[in-house]
Amino acid sequence: MNDKAKTQQTIASTHYSIIHQLRQRIRIIVPSLKKDPERSYILQILLLKRPEIKQVGCVPGIGSITIHFDPIGLPTANLLILLDAIIGNIANKPSLQRPEKPGTAESDLSMPIQETTVGIEGMTCASCALLIEMVLKRDPRITKASVNFGTETATVKGHLSSSDLSMAVEKLGYHTLAMDTPSQRRLMIQKEQHRVKQAKRRFIWSTLLSIPAVIIAMRMSKTRTLIWLEFLLTTPVVFWAGWPFFEKAFKLAKQKAANMDTLIALGVGAAYGYSLPALFRRKKHYVYFEAAAAIISFVLLGRYLEERAKGKAGEAIRKLVDLQPATAILLRNGEEITVSNDEISINDLLLVRPGDKIPTDGEVMEGLSSVDESMVTGESIPVIKEPGDTVVGGCINNNGALHIRVTAVGKDTVLSGIIHMVDQAQSAKLPIQKLVDRISAVFVPSVIAFSGLTFVGWLAVGGGFATAFGNAITVLLIACPCALGLATPAAIMVGTGQAARRGVYIRNGESLETAAKITAIVFDKTGTITEGKPVVTDIINISKRTDKQILTLAASAEINSEHFLGKAIVDHAQEAKCSLKQTSHFQSTPGRGIVATIGKHHLILGNETWLAKQGIVLNELPDHGVSLGKQGKTPVFLALDGKEAAIFAIADSPRFNAAHAIDQLHKRKVKTLMATGDRKETADYIAKLVHIDDVLAHASPRKKLNVIRKLQEQGNVVGMIGDGINDAPALAAADVGFAIGTGTDIAIESADLALVNGDISKVAETVELSNNTITVIKQNLFWAFAYNTVSIPVAALGKLNPMVASAAMALSSVSVILNSLRLSKK
Repeated sequence: MNDKAKTQQTIASTHYSIIHQLRQRIRIIVPSLKKDPERSYILQILLLKRPEIKQVGCVPGIGSITIHFDPIGLPTANLLILLDAIIGNIANKPSLQRPEKPGTAESDLSMPIQETTVGIEGMTCASCALLIEMVLKRDPRITKASVNFGTETATVKGHLSSSDLSMAVEKLGYHTLAMDTPSQRRLMIQKEQHRVKQAKRRFIWSTLLSIPAVIIAMRMSKTRTLIWLEFLLTTPVVFWAGWPFFEKAFKLAKQKAANMDTLIALGVGAAYGYSLPALFRRKKHYVYFEAAAAIISFVLLGRYLEERAKGKAGEAIRKLVDLQPATAILLRNGEEITVSNDEISINDLLLVRPGDKIPTDGEVMEGLSSVDESMVTGESIPVIKEPGDTVVGGCINNNGALHIRVTAVGKDTVLSGIIHMVDQAQSAKLPIQKLVDRISAVFVPSVIAFSGLTFVGWLAVGGGFATAFGNAITVLLIACPCALGLATPAAIMVGTGQAARRGVYIRNGESLETAAKITAIVFDKTGTITEGKPVVTDIINISKRTDKQILTLAASAEINSEHFLGKAIVDHAQEAKCSLKQTSHFQSTPGRGIVATIGKHHLILGNETWLAKQGIVLNELPDHGVSLGKQGKTPVFLALDGKEAAIFAIADSPRFNAAHAIDQLHKRKVKTLMATGDRKETADYIAKLVHIDDVLAHASPRKKLNVIRKLQEQGNVVGMIGDGINDAPALAAADVGFAIGTGTDIAIESADLALVNGDISKVAETVELSNNTITVIKQNLFWAFAYNTVSIPVAALGKLNPMVASAAMALSSVSVILNSLRLSKK
């Protein structure tokens, strides 16, 4: 059997088939990508992010992918595994849904890889989150898992559905909640509010019973009656208010695991159990009833304050969820019916009255009104909406009634997408968190062992059983993995929430950390530095046809294009009342131009390089192009039937704050570069206006990708800001990709952050926020490490009592969250 056969036999895939294979090149057919150019392009983007992959060719018509790669850096077997994972993730074939016999990891591996997020109820500290994450990562169906105590969510990537994930979590004794839609998130928030009230009630009753028990314990001599009274006051505190600690510790013990609840249950249980003989013995016996009650009360105080603080940290999500109205007015058979938002279906017709929030995404069918879209765009100026316009759920209808047809519901709406982006960022693990996770994984067992050594040590030096026992309990209680576990996620929650309020939505937490290290940023020009609203200013026509005929042909071809320049030509033709013609053939090359056939005419439109590559001889037009470029205008060349025919001069002014935004980056010592497919003369003109350092003109998507990699090879941490399909490879390859929120879906999906209203001044703000967030994380980690480093030895030496230890432990977690909340004021 040859190597190729061995590889194919080893890496069998249901997602693709190998058609041809050489040492440095492989061609595959992906049935699910057939006639799907958008997802084929996404696959190309993701593959090119690997430096070992040199070139990727896609033929979407037949689902063909050809890959040129370095077999030394990326062996063929590894490449095939990579392809299987990526294609399984983006090509969700209907036949690859949940198998008929779920329940075994082996069968579930046939499912496509997907990302699933659920809410988790019942986590009492950060070590709970760590435990759940560790168990999930052992599941062979799961490739990546992240559990966040601060947001109380689990995000998993793997071959399993939401119900499978819920089942895996609930086996550990926790309860899960769906959180795909704003309505489901609203239910989670209501449960959070109930949990805060419950924590407050437990703390109050525990304290009311603990105070008299502590007062009794302060007496120098206690009668048997007082000891019994202390017992009666303490027992409800331990077995009602403190029962959740014992319940969780028992469930974890069955899983051969431990966390902070284990330490509390051991400490309280030992203190209470050791005191029981005093109820029946006549001789003096040391009593710890009051310590057990006080420990529970102090810990419950910490949990209550922690729940309240977490509520403030998650305020950004709550504000987003509140944007969606709970009900909608459904128009059916001429009647108005008020229904729950969850009952809305695609193509339903809704009535939105003036002053109401729009229930979900839709298309205006009837009516005229202005809509406040500041939720999405950050712009306070209302947008006029009339039939044919799209509206976004959660925005406010101002002054006219609208009939809208529903185009998206539930998790497919823009609002759900924004909430999901914030969730992803808040649930992410930063690289700085990896050290904390490694330490936390061994922390609780180490504390239990150290507590045992403390007990044995005090007995060995003759300290007496009571002293040894009290110091051992204190060690158990003073240790606080919660402060360590909360140090990073608490800061991420507040930082990403603050970014969302500024109109920057972070898709992953890691980019929040990386943004602080950016040393170079590459900008696209059209639609990024400029407004992206270009207009045709001149038509230089050297053909024998009239300007209107030339404009009609060009617009008929460009109407199929997504590019800003093409849209400008179409808009100009519509203003000139040209009758557009049917296109029989159309092909677009991002960053270059288009080829189209209209009737008997063959058209090529694009930049000068593109026309030359298509074999067009340019004699008269290039000089005109240079002249237009010096005026800051972009020339779009047209060749008609194989001959140069015309230039459309298109002007696009810089964004009003572009120069200020770039100056702010320069103050931070960040190098700036513009990479554009435009001519050098036009690019230089715009760069001079906005103070860009360097310019790369005539830049194809591959050249933009190469400039990113070149800057990275020079040791730079590189950011990329763009908005179009041609920017997607560079956005994916950059250390941090910023997508203009008004750009294409592919660009936004390829980026790490989305600037919702297209305000590039937010880039400098994001870098500043990133710096502030990392500073707060380091402060949190310092104090959490310092607290444990100092407090555990002090407790072992007998310098603390259990009540003081439990109070200090509770307040340490609260202090970490309060320090993180400072970010919301920056």
